[in-house]
Amino acid sequence: MTRIATPHHPPSTPPTTPSTRRHHLLALAALASAACALPSAPAHAQAWPAKPVTIVVPFAAGGTTDVLARALGEKLSTALGQPVIVENRGGAGATIGADYVAKAPADGYTLLMGAVHHTIATSVYKKLNYDFQKSFAPITTVALVPNVLAVSATTPAKDVKELVALIKATPNKFSYGSNGAGTAQHLIGTQFATSIGQPLLHVPYKGSGPLTTDLLGGQVSMSFDTVTPVLPHIKAGKLRALAVTTAKRSSTLPDVPTLQESGFAGFDIGTWFGVLAPARTPADVVARLNTEMVKVIQSPDFQKRMQDIGAEPIGNTPAQMAEQIAADTARFAKLVADNKITTD
Repeated sequence: MTRIATPHHPPSTPPTTPSTRRHHLLALAALASAACALPSAPAHAQAWPAKPVTIVVPFAAGGTTDVLARALGEKLSTALGQPVIVENRGGAGATIGADYVAKAPADGYTLLMGAVHHTIATSVYKKLNYDFQKSFAPITTVALVPNVLAVSATTPAKDVKELVALIKATPNKFSYGSNGAGTAQHLIGTQFATSIGQPLLHVPYKGSGPLTTDLLGGQVSMSFDTVTPVLPHIKAGKLRALAVTTAKRSSTLPDVPTLQESGFAGFDIGTWFGVLAPARTPADVVARLNTEMVKVIQSPDFQKRMQDIGAEPIGNTPAQMAEQIAADTARFAKLVADNKITTD
């Protein structure tokens, strides 16, 4: 039997030419490019923070804003795994620092230690380059600190009633210092002067540090600053606390009456401090900052630190902080108008 062999034909392969090789390379390059363009988790969510974070304090060093920023930054640095730098940019009632942060890249690396002052400045400064409610993304309120009417220990007045009598007996001789025009201290001082029917010279400073120095030295008659910078001097007997400006007494100074108790009905102004980022900062970065900051604020050692400086730790949500800003902006707009406060 004769077997008939059939020829074996290998699979047909088209000849490779320079043009086909070029076509294959272009196709591979297109695939690689498409792969790189595929959606993935946001880069900022994966990498943030990849460098130090800066908290801008819109006042000179030494005041409550500065103390809070440094206390928060120290703990936050550990939580984020990156240095947290505190940078002081004081002046113009805290608006210079706020303006700087409003114009910073919205990437979570430049933050503002804001305060109630910014809700007042909105009505006092007519030509601000930012809108406090629109130019920032609230993160959390760090603390609430009562303001205190303090005078030098050499002042004869031992209480508010005696101080008012002294002011009326020597008109145009008394002054008060503040952290700048448009701050809570400015508003409180103006409202106090209006209530007693006597003019008080307003002396603005860039922060609590230089203000406290001049109060101790007698360059200004009184201040309505927050408890924090004056507390050590009150305890040392160099300054005298006559009243707190909030509706309730301060747990730090329980023996000091409120202005309401001293005959000033409805007087209730305290100072809150909180952290904000530039508007349009990625939501996940704001959420991460809120989570880490609230953890710090709720920690026992931070709470103890706040107690020591006369502050009440808060640690709320961005939405709650935004509500507070809106409410205070409306409230203080009326007080500014009623007391005819200007930066002139």
